[in-house]
Amino acid sequence: MGYDARFRVWRGDTEGGGLQDFTVLANDGEVVLDIIHRLQATQAPDLAVRWNCKAGKCGSCSAEVNGRPKLLCMTRMSTFTEDEIITVTPLRTFPVIRDLVTDVSFNYEKAREIQAFTPPPGLGPGEYRMKQVDVQRSQEFRKCIECFLCQNVCHVVRDHEENKQAFAGPRYLMRIAELDMHPLDVAERRETAQNEHGLGFCNITKCCTEVCPENIKITDNALIPMKERVADRKYDPLVWLGNKLFRR
Repeated sequence: MGYDARFRVWRGDTEGGGLQDFTVLANDGEVVLDIIHRLQATQAPDLAVRWNCKAGKCGSCSAEVNGRPKLLCMTRMSTFTEDEIITVTPLRTFPVIRDLVTDVSFNYEKAREIQAFTPPPGLGPGEYRMKQVDVQRSQEFRKCIECFLCQNVCHVVRDHEENKQAFAGPRYLMRIAELDMHPLDVAERRETAQNEHGLGFCNITKCCTEVCPENIKITDNALIPMKERVADRKYDPLVWLGNKLFRR
């Protein structure tokens, strides 16, 4: 059976905006994105929302529901009480284009800054060989659907606009960690992670892990091991001595 759900949705654009109240029919088994679509169809045809697969695999419908970053298509109405007001707002970290749609181009710019997979010289396509254990080691990170919820919730960029130029964010630091674990990648990932992509800014609060819809252990399995490898390289006296001798 259905009921009248109370929604508070942010409406506006680059010039500003505010929350607007709606009462929308909600049926058993529906998700928040279903309600947003019904709101478009019945009351607000100009409401802007980004979505694609409606299956939790494209990452397009990222927004904040009651102040928490979520995928609209994976947030079930059954998790709320019938008398609860459900507030839907755009991702806070990125500039609003209109209504629930934000400009996430920051993330694609950061992606382009990361050096691509770099195989050893002379190793051609079809000649790659690696053990299954090495494949499994970073398999978890390839589940990322690039919803950018981790980027949105990371307070290093969320609360400090000035950090955006120097910090890649958890999604792309995880990408660097994945490449650094690859046995056939020969690029220097640790120095660039620290010096060019802001690994040192991360203070491992694990907020990125908490909001990941794919349940990737971003902090524990990618960022902390990367920080440990950077620390070993930078502060280990034997490594320091070896670098001095090698330079000579």
